[in-house]
Amino acid sequence: MKRCSWAESNDADKKYHDEEWGVPVHDDRLLFEMICLEGAQAGLSWTTILNKREHYKKVFDNFNAKKIAKYDDKKVEALLQDPGIVRNRLKVNAFIKNAKAFLEIQKEHGSFDTYIWSFVNHKPIINAWKNREDVPAKTEVSDLLSKSLKKKGFSFVGSTICYAFMQAVGMVNDHSTDCFRYKEV
Repeated sequence: MKRCSWAESNDADKKYHDEEWGVPVHDDRLLFEMICLEGAQAGLSWTTILNKREHYKKVFDNFNAKKIAKYDDKKVEALLQDPGIVRNRLKVNAFIKNAKAFLEIQKEHGSFDTYIWSFVNHKPIINAWKNREDVPAKTEVSDLLSKSLKKKGFSFVGSTICYAFMQAVGMVNDHSTDCFRYKEV
């Protein structure tokens, strides 16, 4: 079974690749989880975040934006003592800031899903990359998404993070053409 080359190094990456990466997501809670985790990954490997994902879900109330938006300084300090997450104050505070902005987008657009998928006309962009080296780190669409999210109050949503998010939630299919998941998603 041929996979994308990035997913061959360990079991966590294989499982994530085989079951989640590139599958179109339309669930607001999961979209919020993924935008937060992609931001947490900045400067680190995705495998690091995957290995901490279950703990993130536990300590961040399963990415319930309404709860996270109410976190106070005491909660932030407790999170910064937790070795099960990336203990970076800016990243932890970004989750709270992003939760508030996420809730505003839901109010404005009816759902985060409607807003986020509008950047790709509500259907995945299907690419046809043969090699990992061909896949861009960002695109015009991720640039637009990044600018819009920042304007709406999000943090840790640069264009490269936005493109990784778009790949993760299936807004773009960047599986290599020889990968068994390319045609499945």
